Amino acid sequence: MTAPLMSLVWTDHVTGRQGFLVVDRLVRGVASGGLRMRPGCTLEEVTGLARGMTMKEALHYNPEARYIPLGGAKGGIDCDPQDPGAYALLVRYLRAMRPYVESSWTTGEDLGLTQDLVDRAAAEAGLVSSVQAVYPLLDDEAAARRRLADAFAVEVDGIGLDELAGGCGVAESALTALDRAGVPYAGTRVAVQGLGTMGGATARFLARAGLTVVAVADIKGTVANPAGLDVEALLRARDAYGTVDRAVLRPGDVELPGDAWLSADAEVLVPAAVSYAIDTGNEHLVTARWIVEAANMPVLPAAEERLTARGVTVLPDVVVNSGTNAWWWWTLFGDIGPDADEAFAHTRRSMRALVELMLDRAESDGTTPRAAAHALVTDRLPVIAERYGWYR
Repeated sequence: MTAPLMSLVWTDHVTGRQGFLVVDRLVRGVASGGLRMRPGCTLEEVTGLARGMTMKEALHYNPEARYIPLGGAKGGIDCDPQDPGAYALLVRYLRAMRPYVESSWTTGEDLGLTQDLVDRAAAEAGLVSSVQAVYPLLDDEAAARRRLADAFAVEVDGIGLDELAGGCGVAESALTALDRAGVPYAGTRVAVQGLGTMGGATARFLARAGLTVVAVADIKGTVANPAGLDVEALLRARDAYGTVDRAVLRPGDVELPGDAWLSADAEVLVPAAVSYAIDTGNEHLVTARWIVEAANMPVLPAAEERLTARGVTVLPDVVVNSGTNAWWWWTLFGDIGPDADEAFAHTRRSMRALVELMLDRAESDGTTPRAAAHALVTDRLPVIAERYGWYR
């Protein structure tokens, strides 16, 4: 794959903080990718995320669907989202990026930002929508926008459908791997890093499938219970940043250091918080059989090599967490309606088929799941380019 089409570094005139936009490539003139805010965010990080978005889009290519993949992009702001000036900084960033959001970059929530916050800041920056660049590609813009708005209004047991869709995809990826290995759900233990949008939804779906969530990590540390945590109680007690109020912990729940989730006695690890969470300095702590990458780029390549050599299977982010992005477009383009049951069923079918295809390819090629995912992208990108064109 080639270098990105565009890399942009923005410096805020008020605070001196930097923001980034990387467009990896455009398909049909548009690229898709969220906007994250975290202290220490870098251009290199955003570049990798933008490339990952190109891959996620390509992996969900279905010529019979209304949703035809877009290109990949990503935005990032180097700031703590809990900083008192973070929202004003977000507005200034979006105001500076307005020409790109209007014409070619569709964006939304990512690490550190909720969709509500992005929408509010986008309106203040003078934008119609954070995804308005895709509107010219819609058959009926008004109907599509109503459908997406209706979908965002759906809640299931207190959690919005927009938050649950991605976790459904992550959970289905894990369940597919368990099914292929003949491992029963009952008795299978899970540790999750992060109880925000993706981690919280994943924990709910895995717990409801019959797995036992034994550890959850947030910014305050790790909460653990070998007999299983009450996932629903933890979800109800978290704040907007995924931090759990310890007052809801039960007898038997214990508080451990922040990295204790890595060495939890569990078969499945779900890093669902920050990038670069597992590196060569801590991969030896992992005893799980599977790592399911709900976050973007949580396992560094050198660490993954060591984990693979030890028999640990890493299910890569470009497949595992791609359901969030796909759900947006399935809904907007009309492949599914604003209904939770329909969304979950479509997500499960699509993610299971994609994970099966990736694992079959890995087995036949004698490679890792990540290498197999890259091979699938390599196969599909020329087809997409020939049919729809791109700029790179």
